[in-house]
Amino acid sequence: MVGDSDDARLIGIPVDLDSQPVDIYSGVARHSGKLWASLHSPAAPTKTLLLVIHPSSNFLGHYLLPVAASLGVAAAGMTTRYIGNDTTLIMENCVLDIASGIRHFRGLGYERVILVGNSGGGGLAALYQSQAERPTITRTPAGDPPDLTAADLPTADAVVAFMAHPGRAAVYTNWLDPAITTEADPRQRDPTLDMFDLRNGPPYSADFLARYRAAQVSRNDRITGWVLSALAAGPDDLPFVVHGTCADPRFADLSIEPDDRTAGTLWGPAQAANLMPASLGHYTSLRSWLSQWSVATSNCDGPAQIGRVSAPVLVLYGTADQACFRSDALSLYEAVTHDRKRLTCIKGATHYFQGQPDLLGQAASQMIDWLREQELA
Repeated sequence: MVGDSDDARLIGIPVDLDSQPVDIYSGVARHSGKLWASLHSPAAPTKTLLLVIHPSSNFLGHYLLPVAASLGVAAAGMTTRYIGNDTTLIMENCVLDIASGIRHFRGLGYERVILVGNSGGGGLAALYQSQAERPTITRTPAGDPPDLTAADLPTADAVVAFMAHPGRAAVYTNWLDPAITTEADPRQRDPTLDMFDLRNGPPYSADFLARYRAAQVSRNDRITGWVLSALAAGPDDLPFVVHGTCADPRFADLSIEPDDRTAGTLWGPAQAANLMPASLGHYTSLRSWLSQWSVATSNCDGPAQIGRVSAPVLVLYGTADQACFRSDALSLYEAVTHDRKRLTCIKGATHYFQGQPDLLGQAASQMIDWLREQELA
């Protein structure tokens, strides 16, 4: 029952996952007919739920959940069908998964569902709410289902972009290493575009940064061009590797967008993380690239999508975040076209609030206070 305890409860969310083409390796997962969420309920009953989402991260143990429940609002961390593996991820399928979650929790008695897009969930939350309010997407960038204009997409009551960037394709392009000249061999590099060549910095000159940013977009577009050619030639899909995905000059040069962050990435020093197999987006498929990582074709452009949203929007960021910067927060906030919006920063907060329980409590309190001002909690 709603508000029955402050302990976590695993919730199975009915959804049809056994579809073609196969994009989930595990037959157990495909045939289960379920997605999963971890529900934390406050001591007193509540009709408001924070639904915390991301395209692929496992949010069952998300740090926000117990803190929100302690402040009187239920919170659930939800997984999509792509939990822990974004190799074949299709953003449009993530929209269907979130719809299943909102429907299910409304069926459990939560009248107000707040969509909280954390980190890579920020762009996805914007995409979801945009399509739920005014659907326009009839196919994926590869031309495949789903048709979101024909889907049952219940609207959320508000959107929160929490320590979020504006979309996977945008952040990927900002992090892509443009010095790599041969996709099959990351050791083949253009020294004039190498942020790890000390002759270029840090600090990096304005001219270097301008050339660097343009070259990042060019590399992303080159990969997209190859993907489109490969799909045209067949077979239906192929996996491939992308090297060098953690090379944003902001990781090394703290004078670019100065704030309270320390140098480095979420996976350690940038030069190591850039080629580390476990860091961002090294493995993908042709169809997933177009939907998830291609800056030219992905539908998950957070600012563009959130500009179509009429629901209240809160953008909350941390000044010591190494992954989602103030400019990311501003791009989402400034794109909102109505006045039921707020931009809030937590000074000194890092991306995961590690060792920062007081700052996490402050962030949760500001989020819930804002919901109460909107008469949603």
